Amino acid sequence: MILKNDIMALKSDIKEKEGQKIIVKGTLGRSKFFEKEAVIEKAYPNLFIVKYDEGNRNVTYSYTDVLTRTVEVQVFNGEEYFPLIPPKVETKRVKASV
Repeated sequence: MILKNDIMALKSDIKEKEGQKIIVKGTLGRSKFFEKEAVIEKAYPNLFIVKYDEGNRNVTYSYTDVLTRTVEVQVFNGEEYFPLIPPKVETKRVKASV
């Protein structure tokens, strides 16, 4: 479940990273994937604009695209790329004994 606080935190993270290099990963359907380098151009209240290096084109994504993991964004910190949102950690439920 996506909470309002999650969206607000992501918005501020992306706003702080305007102009920074990123890698965008996603699916194109039917087992087709893409991975492209880009730059975060501008962040708006409901979406953010990414400018891809190749083809010099702009694409918009919503914050929920990132939170629902429809697209994965990795940010360049000067040395390496790291995920904007940490990967999901699978936890096993332990049955409570009665």
